[in-house]
Amino acid sequence: MPELPEVETVRRGLERRVVGACIDRVEVTGERTVRRLGREAIIDGLTGTHVVTARRRGKYLLCDLDSGGVLMMHLRMSGRVLVAPLGALRPAHTHVALTMSRTDSSGFEVWFVDPRTFGEVVVFDRDDEARVAPELARLGPDPIAEGLDVATLRGILRGRRGNLKALLLNQHAIAGIGNIYADEILHRARLRDDRVPASLGADAVRRLHAAIHDVLTAAVAAGGSTLDDTQYVDVDGATGWFQTEHRVYGRAGERCLTCGRGRIVRRVVAGRTTCACLVCQR
Repeated sequence: MPELPEVETVRRGLERRVVGACIDRVEVTGERTVRRLGREAIIDGLTGTHVVTARRRGKYLLCDLDSGGVLMMHLRMSGRVLVAPLGALRPAHTHVALTMSRTDSSGFEVWFVDPRTFGEVVVFDRDDEARVAPELARLGPDPIAEGLDVATLRGILRGRRGNLKALLLNQHAIAGIGNIYADEILHRARLRDDRVPASLGADAVRRLHAAIHDVLTAAVAAGGSTLDDTQYVDVDGATGWFQTEHRVYGRAGERCLTCGRGRIVRRVVAGRTTCACLVCQR
């Protein structure tokens, strides 16, 4: 599933390519992709509007429209948002296609492509967000879009039982982190995934805080991670390269690149496959 760095990369692409353009035509061929409100609501809510901003909350893409509406997209497991020239051959599993134009250039298309159809495209009035997309209000702080200081992180950890991996994956606690970056963050912070969050001392909290920002920032700069078993690319179809910087994720059985002594182990923590070096992460 695309996580914060991948979705932020797509957002930046939309900001560069789509903001300011008019949506002239909307085609919906995948009913499951627009399941929340239905085909007609998407077409009526988008046709004739201009995209004003491209923003992000956690893993949600949000484009404000000059009509007062909001276009929300969630990529989930295999979704992609692609920008292409008019007349380009649409890939299989293109479920929503927007024909767009600018006054100073030729038109182009924006495609929502999703082979597994878990992703969503939703359009709602900004004043109706609480009813149509209540999950947005329940998201925790976004470390990149909003910032996450040490005091806020300490408050999130305070009183929490369970394990640290589950907390990082909890979108109500911190928005945007998924399985890849949770493993990389915990390794960078030298913390075991099964540590009880409330047990972290001041130094460990500072290390975790630094690791969250360092890993996510570096991953965004690299355009995210494109893995062999995922569909992720940016709006131009380019892959990310942060996967070449992974220290633990996907490296089970290999020697640790950090300490050179341990081997990366793979186990299940918080119901997810988890990779760690138990020499570095004590």
